[in-house]
Amino acid sequence: MSLSSGHAPWHSAPARGDRSRTIQTVTLSFFRFGPGLPRVWAFAMMGLARLSLPRVPDLGFWKLCGSGTGEGFTPRPNTAVYAILATWPDEATARTRLAEAGIFRRYRARADEAWTVFLAPVSARGAWSGVAPFAPDGPAPDGPLAVLTRASLRPGKLLRFWQRVPDISRVIGTDRNVAFKIGIGEVPLLHQVTFSIWPDPHSMADFARADGPHARAVRAVREGDWFREELYARFRILGDAGSWHGAHPLQELDLSA
Repeated sequence: MSLSSGHAPWHSAPARGDRSRTIQTVTLSFFRFGPGLPRVWAFAMMGLARLSLPRVPDLGFWKLCGSGTGEGFTPRPNTAVYAILATWPDEATARTRLAEAGIFRRYRARADEAWTVFLAPVSARGAWSGVAPFAPDGPAPDGPLAVLTRASLRPGKLLRFWQRVPDISRVIGTDRNVAFKIGIGEVPLLHQVTFSIWPDPHSMADFARADGPHARAVRAVREGDWFREELYARFRILGDAGSWHGAHPLQELDLSA
């Protein structure tokens, strides 16, 4: 399988595409911390990193996120796994800043494992904290794609939302087409993000449209007005750096499609 720029070092220049064009690159970095002081440090950085991130050159929109237990699709916090989402003017800049900026270097130094996926947005609708953070450019891929959803829940709808999540988690967890999936969030219970990687749009659409827990939950959300704010975005996958659970999540994907 072709891996394009996947597994490249953090500082490597992009190995594909037209470098004469400036296309926004989105990075989603995951960090796993061991027990004890590393997890205390990571939890504290949910507040302290807000002082450092705005000083990183070329960094646009950014968010610090925690995760839930298991693959993140639960309301119980996982004190081991944290994520940073960021936008950059292009892939070369993203790789350089993630390699050199002190805040990202400190996260990698403290973490037992770190993995970043580099993405180019191809579609987006909705808002995140009142802004549209992604600048879609180019056609949707025929091959692998990543999907991100973000929702701010209405407090009165929390119980009904979280009652449905375990069923959705079981379905997506048994779908062999999903190359990677995780649930993260800015504020426990209230602000939720799902991120998944699929081999092609057809596999993703089959999961979303099948008459199962996910489709029923989507109908309930629309009919019940559960969200105060929501965002839905799709991305081309440019490559990655690092590893997750000792493996490379993109290794079975053909990123040349």
